[in-house]
Amino acid sequence: MIYKCLRKQIFSQDSYTIVPIRMEDRFEIMKWRNEQIFHLRQDRLLTEKDQNVYYDKVVRSLFDNEKPNQILFSYLENGKCIGYGGLVHINWIDKNAEISFIMETSLEKQYFSKHWTTYLALIQKLAFDELNFHKVFLYAFDLRPHLYPVVENAGFLKEAVLKEHCLFEGEYKDVVIHSKFNKC
Repeated sequence: MIYKCLRKQIFSQDSYTIVPIRMEDRFEIMKWRNEQIFHLRQDRLLTEKDQNVYYDKVVRSLFDNEKPNQILFSYLENGKCIGYGGLVHINWIDKNAEISFIMETSLEKQYFSKHWTTYLALIQKLAFDELNFHKVFLYAFDLRPHLYPVVENAGFLKEAVLKEHCLFEGEYKDVVIHSKFNKC
């Protein structure tokens, strides 16, 4: 499927590519989301039925929308899906969006920095070069401090800390927001 809102659908760097989210990847994505629920805005484990309903009712409608509220991609290494993400909570008027990304759980320990760095480069091509957005940002529960150096090395600046903004395992945690502006 292709996004009506995009002229260019595929973004690549070396052996890595983001392509419009593929139906065939939905159960792997569900598995990773369930394994990494602790840092996602997801309140329960997903089932295959949940995932099918989400793809049929939400994802399919994104492709024909001129201004969808999210644009989702499968993240591929040599054609194999190893992650997914996109631009979410898109504000078409102010030309900004939140960046979303998760990778295959088994890659997190050894390749976290590599895949985040590659993915951020690819998603910025979409946001800044294709859509001409003004700003992109990451909204992260303060549970993975190893994320911050990676995004800061990619040129994102720590813009805000929302103190005690989310409840996690009975404790309130901060949310850290990193942003990057289009410097075209």
